[in-house]
Amino acid sequence: MDTIFDVLKNEGKARIIQELVPGKQITLAHIIANPDPVLYTKLGLDPAGDYKTSAIGIITLSPAETAIIAGDIATKASGAQLGFVDRFSGTLIVTGSVSQVSEAVSAVTAYTEKTLGFTVCPITKT
Repeated sequence: MDTIFDVLKNEGKARIIQELVPGKQITLAHIIANPDPVLYTKLGLDPAGDYKTSAIGIITLSPAETAIIAGDIATKASGAQLGFVDRFSGTLIVTGSVSQVSEAVSAVTAYTEKTLGFTVCPITKT
């Protein structure tokens, strides 16, 4: 029996269907230390304070609504500011000093892993 892929391939066409399977996970937790000021502009963010001590934290969560909880945790854990929260895509962006953003991202990953039982990726930094 041919699969749908085999049938489409035989007709000279290939179609790949990509689906999001909701799980409890953080798939990206990244800190950008001392970003170029143009990055703030392109993202529509306001760099509070000196660019040399600023950072951007990016977290992607599933289910997407968890971004709301993560935003609350991030702001309560440090002096980081919310740059962007999207409850539909599960994206959270925080800004502040490198230490504020690091603390915010660490707090979100720790809470989701320990309290909510999420699978959490390592925090990366550039």
